[in-house]
Amino acid sequence: SMVRIKVISRDEVKFTRETPLDLQRVSRNVDPELHPLEKPREYTRALNAVKLQKVFSKPFVGDLTGHIDGCYTLLRHHSQLNTLVSGSCDGEVRLWNVTTRKSTCAWNAHSGFTRGVAFNWEGNSLYTCGSDRTVKLWALPDTNVNTYSKEGEKPVATWLSDDAFLSIDHQRKSKTFATTAANVLAVWDPKRSEPISKLSWGDDSLMTVKFNPIETYILATTSEDRSITLYDLRASTPIHKLVMDMKSNSLAWNPMESFNFTIANEDHNCYTFDTRNMKIARNVHTDHVSAVLSLDYSPTGKEFVTGSYDRTVRIFPKDQGKSREVYHTRRMQRIFSVQFSGDSSYVFCGSDDSNIRIWKSVAHANTEVQLPRQEQKEKYNAALIERYKDFPEVRRIKDKQHVPKAIKQAQMAKGIIKRSQQRKLSNKQKHSKAGQKVFQPERKKHIITTVQ
Repeated sequence: SMVRIKVISRDEVKFTRETPLDLQRVSRNVDPELHPLEKPREYTRALNAVKLQKVFSKPFVGDLTGHIDGCYTLLRHHSQLNTLVSGSCDGEVRLWNVTTRKSTCAWNAHSGFTRGVAFNWEGNSLYTCGSDRTVKLWALPDTNVNTYSKEGEKPVATWLSDDAFLSIDHQRKSKTFATTAANVLAVWDPKRSEPISKLSWGDDSLMTVKFNPIETYILATTSEDRSITLYDLRASTPIHKLVMDMKSNSLAWNPMESFNFTIANEDHNCYTFDTRNMKIARNVHTDHVSAVLSLDYSPTGKEFVTGSYDRTVRIFPKDQGKSREVYHTRRMQRIFSVQFSGDSSYVFCGSDDSNIRIWKSVAHANTEVQLPRQEQKEKYNAALIERYKDFPEVRRIKDKQHVPKAIKQAQMAKGIIKRSQQRKLSNKQKHSKAGQKVFQPERKKHIITTVQ
């Protein structure tokens, strides 16, 4: 009888390399019975991948130098990726080409603080407001020109007020812009010298104003009296007021979810609210150990960046309470303003040391041009880390954050205080009548009242 012999048959054309640098083609049987150690092998790869992420985390990209005083405000251009504008505490406003890291234009715009900047919807002009009680309109030069320009040293137009302006924002798809001065929210038409509408609710100064990027007729302001107020321009009236325990320094709308916004608070936390139910916060974002001074959403709406008095920059996922990244340097001082880049790849921060720093939004990201095999490998590693992210060793390495000693000590002190308060409340509940001491969740206990 004939003996059957199994022979591996391969096409020579498919398995012959064209050059010595080509990779050898490998055939692999994916039958799980032939690979009994697949899960342990994957776990080891995930562990190595998350370690390598930490090894190659080099988030600092560069800086923009030119200001001689603290950088108080930053704003990215809504249609040009390489354009950034900054305003400093000495009244100077600079236009930057981020690609070349050069200042393309500078104006001595105000005699005091530059409190706010805003691009018009067409993107060819810039509004600035300052503590000298003026709003000025400037014509923008071409930011792609590498040579320094003094074009447009005189403003195109100027608007005056009885009080110092504290913030400014421009409405999308419109010529309307809004300012805050004292306790008045003023809505302006650039063709008129007086506001077309004045809105107020309370006697304390309004600190910031932000237009909703989707429902463009909705405005939000933060105030010195610890309140956040929503306004409707269609009826020219305030519609909702929320009072917190402490003052809110900044506010940002989620660009992809028109009903959500986040505030940066003096109590070291950020709070995300849903305008449909403002009696409770959707999320409380902790980690900072000092007042949060500024925040800005990524254009994707999935995360936001914060800058704090504790001299750190943190990036938070919108639905998580803990930060994903923390950035700090030895020379960086209090951070007054932060911005995401238009493609969500970078983060800008302006600090008290007159410097604007550029960071990667993902610390371990490779910004160089990659081969398809490299991209595939990175996606594979990311999928492995996502699969094994809840394993203790992977989670410990992934969540580890190195912070300065002073911040570490402050975090430990805050932890001791928080545990002490929880223990005290628990003891009170044990020794009180049922229902007398009610536990309030963290998302609710910092809200004093809401008014409609």
